[in-house]
Amino acid sequence: MGDVVNLNRFRKTRARAERAKEADANRIRFGRTKTEKERDRKEAERSTQTLDGKKLDDPA
Repeated sequence: MGDVVNLNRFRKTRARAERAKEADANRIRFGRTKTEKERDRKEAERSTQTLDGKKLDDPA
């Protein structure tokens, strides 16, 4: 027979891990300087412009 598992403890542990993962993502997203945010914004803009420039026109 298997061991008895407390489901409430399991759920709380899983929820705590999910909150910690979300907190890490928020620290990365919001814990940046203004120059880092600007650099990332320009980099994203540059990549979208590069992709848009490489699109083929529709021959129809």
